[in-house]
Amino acid sequence: MQRSKAELRAAILTARRALTPREHDAEAQALIGHVAVLAIDGETVCAYVPVGSEPGSPDLIDALHRRGGRVLLPVARSDDAGNPQPMQWGEYRPGELVDAPYGLREPAPPWLGADAVAEASVILVPALAVDRAGVRLGRGAGFYDRSLALADAAARLVALVRDDELVDHLPAEPHDVPVTHALTPHGGLVRLR
Repeated sequence: MQRSKAELRAAILTARRALTPREHDAEAQALIGHVAVLAIDGETVCAYVPVGSEPGSPDLIDALHRRGGRVLLPVARSDDAGNPQPMQWGEYRPGELVDAPYGLREPAPPWLGADAVAEASVILVPALAVDRAGVRLGRGAGFYDRSLALADAAARLVALVRDDELVDHLPAEPHDVPVTHALTPHGGLVRLR
């Protein structure tokens, strides 16, 4: 019997919360070791600041920034009715992140429009899991699916997951935007689809 997205989310979040800080930090450092295969000097990369038990760390963003490219971070907002909107983007400047809704950290204004994502050659995408066909299991709000639809067709869409979160199959829905790659601490960059 296949588990629902809600059941999968709960199981993955429970497993992530069971990680010790030492295990999380070791995996975050391993992800930083893969920066050279992620971005070429001078490229625009969209990234995000991981929160809680999400894979990665702010140090990954700093490593991308040191490569000399432009790093854009998401600004997630909902409309007055509470519907998630395509994300705006802010240019990353070390030491200048501010607290944001949903417990996130983001660049301070001014922000770029949602279409700024089209400038990126690499887009790092948070995920709870990803399958070998590129189906990504997010948190369910839809911010990334709305935003990834605006990305350049040639951009690499890279889900950051733990090694055991790269799975054979996940349930998909028509609105899901598939990712092209997964990045795991020990497996590195894995091409999907």
